[in-house]
Amino acid sequence: MHLAYPAVLAALLFCTGLYGVLARRNAILVLMSVELMLNAVNLNLVAFDAWLSRAAEDTLHSGQALALFTIAIAAAEIGIGLAIVLAVYRNRGTSHVDRLRDTAEGHDPDDPDSDATGRALPAPAAGEKAEATA
Repeated sequence: MHLAYPAVLAALLFCTGLYGVLARRNAILVLMSVELMLNAVNLNLVAFDAWLSRAAEDTLHSGQALALFTIAIAAAEIGIGLAIVLAVYRNRGTSHVDRLRDTAEGHDPDDPDSDATGRALPAPAAGEKAEATA
């Protein structure tokens, strides 16, 4: 098999995962997209290992060993990531990434004395009239 076929497939997998990370709002779907990206890396590691070992008659297969390490890291990442997502879902009631930004401690979205980022607005100086913030 030619090296271009797995390389193109890995590029498509990586681009699909990258799109999923950038476009998705659900934290679980973001984790799945990261897994797609890691699988694309694994495919490249194995494909280049087979190509280089055929060219150099090498029997070490270091690309396959690195792929196994990547699989182990991906398993640990998905386990810890899902645990964090479940803990956040239990505490906040949502797993949408956009809404989690507003759940920092001490941030009340209905507080008129804070801006959109949750920081307290400065108090007006003596003699100045407080302006209404929209």
